[in-house]
Amino acid sequence: MTPAIYLTRLSMSDKLLRLFNGIRSDAGAAELDSIDDDAKLRDDLGFDSLELAVLAVKIEAEFGVDVFEQGIVLTVGELRGRINE
Repeated sequence: MTPAIYLTRLSMSDKLLRLFNGIRSDAGAAELDSIDDDAKLRDDLGFDSLELAVLAVKIEAEFGVDVFEQGIVLTVGELRGRINE
């Protein structure tokens, strides 16, 4: 992995973690220390449908991408892939 790609991935991870923790905090859930690409948005991170809608709006504002435009996203890795498309 080249340094530029590594930094970009870290920046995205940091931004996603910040977005996830903001939503989790609003819901009264504990903050995450890190996120794994295999983590499921509903089952592992505990997001309900309203929180996923909020996440979609925040991601579109942050990255300029509607990640759910092409259908459901189940994992952090799928979410990251849609942002990178």
